[in-house]
Amino acid sequence: MSVLLTCIGVYLFSTRSSARAHHSVRTLSFSYAFTVKNIPPRSQRVTIWAPIPQSDSYQNVSNFEVHSKYPHSIYTEPEYGNSILRIEGADEIPMNLPVSINFQVTRTGHRILDGDHKRPTTISPVSLKRLLSADRLVPIDGKISSEAKRVVQFPLPVLQKARVLYDHVVRTMHYDKTGVGWGRGDAVYACDTRRGNCTDFHSLFIGLARASGIPSRFVIGFPIPERITQGDIAGYHCWAEFYDDTLGWIPVDASEANKHLQKKEFYFGGVDANRVQFSVGRDIRLSASENVEPQNYFIYPYILVDGKPFDNVEFRIRFSDLTE
Repeated sequence: MSVLLTCIGVYLFSTRSSARAHHSVRTLSFSYAFTVKNIPPRSQRVTIWAPIPQSDSYQNVSNFEVHSKYPHSIYTEPEYGNSILRIEGADEIPMNLPVSINFQVTRTGHRILDGDHKRPTTISPVSLKRLLSADRLVPIDGKISSEAKRVVQFPLPVLQKARVLYDHVVRTMHYDKTGVGWGRGDAVYACDTRRGNCTDFHSLFIGLARASGIPSRFVIGFPIPERITQGDIAGYHCWAEFYDDTLGWIPVDASEANKHLQKKEFYFGGVDANRVQFSVGRDIRLSASENVEPQNYFIYPYILVDGKPFDNVEFRIRFSDLTE
């Protein structure tokens, strides 16, 4: 075990300087627009929930605007602290209902293991319990528990234990969006098939981490192409974070590491500036008073028309770089 500890320590230290090369700052104009399409005639009520990006130590959101036919409100859900937009319309609902959310955002690339961190926040006992517990698609028993015990066979500090799990996920998973079952963030699916997209990679990592006693959480947003200054964004991107008492929240991006092995060291403890974060967590409860199923993850709007889920939505998500 002492040899393992020494090797991991030297390995982490020796890669820090090369990882710094991925740090950057990027300022963007961002448009998150969608249209609810073909609402049935004579519908009486439409309710829309959508995720709202927040400012934090590495993301500054400004000039925020919402454009909608109906009034909106923004509230904070209590479990993860996500900001959520709520729009409700009644009477004479149009067939097509457009909504746009526009803002500017500055993202700062960082790597916690290079000292790019603020004083860590203390996790409340309630949050700690939640972030060590299972999600609907991320169990911490059965196959996930067995794999965690097989991968981490010796007692290790949190940081080194998480590194072993990260290396395991990057090495044994393959980024593959073919077939059926990928994209749901199903940790057992990922465990069985060893493939999937970012949701599957990070669900497996989170399940293994929680089963190993490491508080962990799911983070989702949108990727920004690295060498393109403006354009449409086709889909989301997600990553994970685990908690260390000394360093606080430490990001990992196992799926990007799998696709770009030359950046593997950076993506343990680091994220680049080429992303915008929208929400945190799984099984997110949008409303305590309405019959709304918890959201597996929350990156696209959830819509009710006359109290029933409605998913005929057309998206256009765009960005452009701003000169500082």
